[in-house]
Amino acid sequence: MLFRSELHAVAHKMVEKGKGILAADESTPTCSKRFSSINTDSTAESRNFYRNMLFTTEDIEKYISGIILFDETFHQSELSSGIKFPEYLTSKNIFPGIKVDQGLEDFSPYEKLTKGLDGLSERLGKYYALGARFAKWRAVITPGDSIPTNDCILANAKNLAKYAKKCQQANLVPIVEPEVLMDGVHTIDESFEITSRTLNMVFDQLDEHNVSLQGIVLKPNMILSGYECPYQASIEEVAEKTVNCLSAHVPSEVPGIAFLSGGQSDEDATLHLNEMNKYETDWNLTFSYGRALQQSALKAWSGKKENVTDAQEAFIEKAKANSLATVAGL
Repeated sequence: MLFRSELHAVAHKMVEKGKGILAADESTPTCSKRFSSINTDSTAESRNFYRNMLFTTEDIEKYISGIILFDETFHQSELSSGIKFPEYLTSKNIFPGIKVDQGLEDFSPYEKLTKGLDGLSERLGKYYALGARFAKWRAVITPGDSIPTNDCILANAKNLAKYAKKCQQANLVPIVEPEVLMDGVHTIDESFEITSRTLNMVFDQLDEHNVSLQGIVLKPNMILSGYECPYQASIEEVAEKTVNCLSAHVPSEVPGIAFLSGGQSDEDATLHLNEMNKYETDWNLTFSYGRALQQSALKAWSGKKENVTDAQEAFIEKAKANSLATVAGL
């Protein structure tokens, strides 16, 4: 393992004020779905072109500290130079990261458990040698009638902790992502309660597995009303409840919290983050957004080479706005 101070330094840089993380680790099926929305075929070449368009955007390094890659993208290259993406991003002072979980399996008829621990240490070692400096593992917690159960939350928390320990042993900063899904009719108070339970179990397990909290990045959901809930909480209420929940359940040693956008609109994801940063907290609050950073660029591009400049402008505009939100600058 690297000296812990080096892992800690990477974690702190990933969440420094004014910067956030681009989640570009969409699986091939997810990417195909996104591309179909703009009537574009999803091939290895078109996916490489699209990611290249984002990663080569001028000034991206001013606002983006790290990029989470999917395995396919990790082995692809910047098109003009032929340099592999991890090396290219490193040259721009952007940390390359890698999604290492292997998706979901059924825990019960209505709940999921993330898989991918088999052979993980070996895979992490290879990714580090190829330039990765952090990794990501997403656990999915589903609100619903009598769920989530504590058994399911605990099983996911244990896997997150085992993954995080293996990452640190491989000199990689683990992004710990316990996502309480926003789909459903649950109220914002139910979201608060489920997220509180989840964070408690996750940090209990991280402690039990001797994970260094100063060398992780937490990637949680915000505390929102379920998208089908009749009452939708205001920007101010979401910010207040999210900060209160985190303050009660996240240790101060964690250097930063990089929120997932979870299907929020681009605007809401940015405004929620901006409002939260009006509060004094123990951590830097930043973003690790996928759709909320990419959606406008994807539409502007629409699969056409002549639209690259417009798409890059749309992308950097979102990156700038979320950068400002990390300092409550909107």
